[in-house]
Amino acid sequence: MQSLPDRPPSARPARRLLLLAALSLPVLAPRPLRAQPAATPAAVVETLHAALLGVMRDARRLGLRGRLERLGPVMQSAFDLPAMTRIAVGPAWSGIAPDQQLALVRAFSDWSVATYASRFDGFSGESFTTTGESTLANGDRLVRTLLNRVNDAPVQLSYLLRQGQGGWRIVDVYLTGTISELASRRSEFTVLLREGGAERLAAELRRRTAELLRA
Repeated sequence: MQSLPDRPPSARPARRLLLLAALSLPVLAPRPLRAQPAATPAAVVETLHAALLGVMRDARRLGLRGRLERLGPVMQSAFDLPAMTRIAVGPAWSGIAPDQQLALVRAFSDWSVATYASRFDGFSGESFTTTGESTLANGDRLVRTLLNRVNDAPVQLSYLLRQGQGGWRIVDVYLTGTISELASRRSEFTVLLREGGAERLAAELRRRTAELLRA
């Protein structure tokens, strides 16, 4: 008995045509991924301001805990909180053990976020305006802004940003344009360090955070 072919003879030419058609199609090389442009110092500040206004508008619904959860990731991205901790502690930082340094960064970060969550607790028509940007001698950038208030004079806020591996991040805030927030913190932190070292300072920061969260 004659064996049957695996497929009808008429199917073979059609299969060859499909194969030839496939081979004749151009091969598209994958497009290289483009790196996203790094945020400029002004963009970092304006992103922070947009988040603050969003929290202020939704403050009542969010409550303190909700504002804390909303602002935590934003502030971790906008601020270089470890650098701010070092600056606020000052020269004493180099004499603190690594595990205590880590505890201080955590306590300072938690306190900073809790302070913003407590401070930005309502909305009365406020807005932010970026008024200028300048480069300092060491390469840092200073972004000048105004917090506009409906029934009061605007508040001048300047942000000092430094570029690191993660891009531009805020390392200090100047109230009324000249008063360094971290410089004012350093004087009180120095007293606490003298009283009981890094443990005393971390404990005080944790106490302040807990007090803000009880409000």
